[in-house]
Amino acid sequence: MKKHLYVGVVILAALAAAFGSVLAFSPDGPRSASFNAEPAAEAQPVRTSSHRLTQPKNSELTVVEFLDFECEGCGAMHPVVERLREEYKDRVTFVARYFPMPGHRNSQPAAQTAEAAAQQGQFEAMYGKLFATQKEWGEAQESKAAVFRGYAKELGLDLKRYDAAVKDPKTAERVLVDQADGLSLGVQGTPTFIVDGVRVATPGSYEAFKALIDERLAQ
Repeated sequence: MKKHLYVGVVILAALAAAFGSVLAFSPDGPRSASFNAEPAAEAQPVRTSSHRLTQPKNSELTVVEFLDFECEGCGAMHPVVERLREEYKDRVTFVARYFPMPGHRNSQPAAQTAEAAAQQGQFEAMYGKLFATQKEWGEAQESKAAVFRGYAKELGLDLKRYDAAVKDPKTAERVLVDQADGLSLGVQGTPTFIVDGVRVATPGSYEAFKALIDERLAQ
């Protein structure tokens, strides 16, 4: 059985603000047809193929986010992550990994859209576009494939290459690699953050996340 829980967290100094998506089954339990990943035999928080949003020459820390582009909590955390990226761009490596949740009609297609854009060197642009427009397409019960293709056109992607990539099974498989690692690492909801290999509770504010990073950098 699957079900989504939306946990309110207000992203302010004292309150939290994010609606996270949570799996209602354990990593060892049954999965829905829309969630085909099995836990990876050898889980890796970061792989060579993972999308790095920052790449400091001398990285002191790695922050990995397992995300669902349709998840409201991920959308709420996005500006926090962007602010942290800018502040720590010379010290911290930020990594985005896919974890589309069952029950979100367009989360898997959105991930494949981002991956198709990545194949043309435009992952970060599409990553930002999907979060910036989340309220326009998120929670829809109908396919938003045409909307995503419109984003690809806006970003100047080669649409023939984009269409081929979206349809290519290897693109979906690439998303499943992230999901499989996430399941093995104990990810059961989004957003989930892993800091230098250790899964942490999602900070409820920019200040809390900054404090966590500063503490780890001081060690």
